[in-house]
Amino acid sequence: EVVTLASIIEKEAMLPEERPIISAVFHNRLRLKRPLESCATVQYALGYHKPKLTYDDLEINSPYNTYRNAGLPPAPIANPGLDSILAALYPAEVDYLYFVAKSDGSHVFTKTYNDHLRAQRNLK
Repeated sequence: EVVTLASIIEKEAMLPEERPIISAVFHNRLRLKRPLESCATVQYALGYHKPKLTYDDLEINSPYNTYRNAGLPPAPIANPGLDSILAALYPAEVDYLYFVAKSDGSHVFTKTYNDHLRAQRNLK
């Protein structure tokens, strides 16, 4: 499970300092029994990278689709580095439940869905 979570962190995070925060988001979602909703797992399920996923992509029937399936996917989606493994083991102590990627590869982290939607709008 650690390697599977670390593999998702590896694909989601571009900045090393954000890995523990992204890990915390996933840990918080798992603790609350909410889907991970990771775009990286959908990209893996599709079998190729798309610059922007569509709502149809999020409906793909795959055990790796963490928008449709609760919990972790059945196996890692990548080979995680040490930073991602450490982040999976030691998430940041934050209450964030959402993040959205900025054009520079960094992320905006939010606690509520409304704040998440606002962050998405502000980045368009």
